[in-house]
Amino acid sequence: MDRRTVLRAALAAAATAAVGESVAGCDTSHPKASGPSAPPTGTNPATRPAGTATDTPTAMASATATATGAAATASSAGPPVVTASPSRASAGPATEIVHGPASAAGVALTFHGAGDPVLAKELLSRAEADGAKLTVLAVGTWLQQYPDMAKRILDGGHELGNHTYRHLTMPQLDASTDLSEIVKCALVLRSLTGSPGRWFRPSGTTRATPAILAAAGRAGYAECLSYDVDPQDYTDPGTTEVVTRVLDAVRAGSIVSLHLGHRGTVEAIPAILLGLRSRGLPAISMSTLMAS
Repeated sequence: MDRRTVLRAALAAAATAAVGESVAGCDTSHPKASGPSAPPTGTNPATRPAGTATDTPTAMASATATATGAAATASSAGPPVVTASPSRASAGPATEIVHGPASAAGVALTFHGAGDPVLAKELLSRAEADGAKLTVLAVGTWLQQYPDMAKRILDGGHELGNHTYRHLTMPQLDASTDLSEIVKCALVLRSLTGSPGRWFRPSGTTRATPAILAAAGRAGYAECLSYDVDPQDYTDPGTTEVVTRVLDAVRAGSIVSLHLGHRGTVEAIPAILLGLRSRGLPAISMSTLMAS
């Protein structure tokens, strides 16, 4: 791949993206990755080391440090070059995780990070009042517009990860744009928290394509986070419907896809958490789930 082309795409995105872009939810109408969806991949806890919201993958640290230093000198040295860590690149594509271990004593409530920050903070507070730990996959432009949200999420004991820079429909993008969208969000995360986060979730698709998995691996992410429960809360079906859809489908080790910035989801959280506790399935972070 022409690495200068990759970076030019990233720089063009920075110059033209609307930082306040609203993200309602991931479009799930695009083709899924080839291959069977069951049993899901990446469910062996022995192959998934535990991590925290501040863990820094070695390869991403290298890649983002290279990109940051290059960007700082771009105006005087010409177009900078973003490269993936050779050690991570040799590891190949990321592994897609659709479901956690069936033996896990909990479930992961994962959130697409965008939308009204007031609603986002209210949802976090309600989850924390119940002792729940969430995993937020944030859109880079959203974090740039509301940088205090990164600290708020981590201060609540939750995990923070990468949901691309502009929330584009990834299956429609070329390989260089896939990579630049992941890397640019990782740079935002690193600038705000010191870490790109352990988790990456693609945008605009329910499942990762082979091209997305390859881009995630090159960007330094070993795991690509999908999900097995989708109540489609971003369509605003109402609080009761969101609760019912989650509790009807969830099981031990489930990964639930939810969204910040929706009033119905905020109102649904207490009932969802109550229903999960009644089954002995507390809401735990992704890293805790995968270490079960």
